[in-house]
Amino acid sequence: MSLATAPRPSEAPTAEVRTPGIAELEFRQAESLKMGGAEAVARQHAAGRLTVRERIDVLADRDSFRELAQLTGTGIYDADEQLQGVVPAPYVGGTVTVDGRDVVVGGEDFTVRGGTTFSAPRRKGGQGGLTEDFAFHYRLPLVNLIDGAGGTVASIEKRRHTVFPGVHGFERSASLLGRSPVVSAVLGTAAGGPAGRAILSHFSVMVRGTSQIFAAGPPVVKRSLGQDIDKDELGGASVAVDKAGTIHNAADSEQEAMAQIRRFLSFMPANVWEMPPVAACDDPVDRCDERLARIVPERRTQAFDMRKLIDMIADRGSGFEIQPTHGKAVITTLARMGGFPVGIVANNPMFYGGAVDHTAARKQVRFMQLCDTFHIPLIFLVDVPGFMVGLRAEENATLLEGMRVVHAASQLTVPTMTLVIRKCYGMAGMATCNKNGVDYKLAWPSAEWGSLPIEGGVAAAFRRDIRAAEDPVAKEREIEARLRPFASPFRSAEAFAVEDIIDPRQTRPVLCRLVELAQTPLRHNLGPRAGFNYMP
Repeated sequence: MSLATAPRPSEAPTAEVRTPGIAELEFRQAESLKMGGAEAVARQHAAGRLTVRERIDVLADRDSFRELAQLTGTGIYDADEQLQGVVPAPYVGGTVTVDGRDVVVGGEDFTVRGGTTFSAPRRKGGQGGLTEDFAFHYRLPLVNLIDGAGGTVASIEKRRHTVFPGVHGFERSASLLGRSPVVSAVLGTAAGGPAGRAILSHFSVMVRGTSQIFAAGPPVVKRSLGQDIDKDELGGASVAVDKAGTIHNAADSEQEAMAQIRRFLSFMPANVWEMPPVAACDDPVDRCDERLARIVPERRTQAFDMRKLIDMIADRGSGFEIQPTHGKAVITTLARMGGFPVGIVANNPMFYGGAVDHTAARKQVRFMQLCDTFHIPLIFLVDVPGFMVGLRAEENATLLEGMRVVHAASQLTVPTMTLVIRKCYGMAGMATCNKNGVDYKLAWPSAEWGSLPIEGGVAAAFRRDIRAAEDPVAKEREIEARLRPFASPFRSAEAFAVEDIIDPRQTRPVLCRLVELAQTPLRHNLGPRAGFNYMP
């Protein structure tokens, strides 16, 4: 369609005000909506993926999208310099509302040159682009819809020179992490800059089967290492989400990915100068669940379902788990207590007995920093026997990663509630307490704690006595029996070594009250954390 046949807008007031300038504007706007053309859009759909404009429509409230820099692109002119068409820039961005709240959104248009970077003095989107600037200066959340590989070596021929890495760097991406929530959805194949941007997020999601992310794709891997591997084996969700934890969550469709983004944003303030949104709550804060009295097995080595425990105490249906398939020894969940957002960190006794390995440690640090950045109080539900031990644990630097958890806990500024359900041992136990606040620790009657469990600890501390005994096994059991009464949580309560022991059935009322009290110090500590920026 040429400029001469540009369609008349349906809402044009009168034909008289439709000047040549307005006609050209309407034509250029219409050209941008074609994206890469009908064939390219059909290929996108055939690959099981939505176009970037369809993705924005799924994410945003109806008719709320206001596009930025819509006219950016490459004009097609005839010999007389008359405009015949426009190839839009391979990026679409603007502002939307999500559940009535303002959000900046943008993403690569894969139908135009595979979403590769558009050569211009200023970027429309991506790192160092207009959408990031908008989110930064207007203090709004940013959603990246990633479907492209960024730069391409083919651009060298056009520019006639190479560009030093970092000309369009990640400075703005990094600085945003300390100001506003940043969310990334990997919705195609992401490599290079877009892949890096996906990681520089507070929450990320990808689609199983149609999304991949890696530093470099199969052709580069084959050329560099001689490994012949397809893109899903290299960077699909089974690798990036389940094994590596590079991306937080996986979805089975793009629609589900957008639903997860909306759910995540519902817990977040627009920026660090605001409080997280409070939701109406029809779940009584004084609800006591009788099942809590029986959820911990009498046999101390028997596992139980910590997720069921969380469901029993949080507002019904409010939980949104982050990284459920990675670092399974720790559960990290956003939820609500009496309508107030909370972050729950819970040990998972059904995986490694709750012992923290290197993947769980990294996962816990990221989640704690997320909550601390956006003024979300933390609840620790503790059943941790310690850090994972053994040769593989040492090879995976579990002690290093574990001490990073302890370090992160020592930096927390948000109110923190520690509830020991069963075990709380060693340095892993230290990572469940906030020494910068009230340091108010609660426990159930089933709780136990110390530097080491009695089992194993006796074998180390009384090694000589046990070896010298006529029956070493019987001697070890004798010492364990002698010490076990002193491990009772009630003995610690007598000595004020723990602040309180509560009836498990009273857990929700107690925690809801503490979360409510936490709102006052949170309101008085708004703004960015001094000397700290979120580290993905």
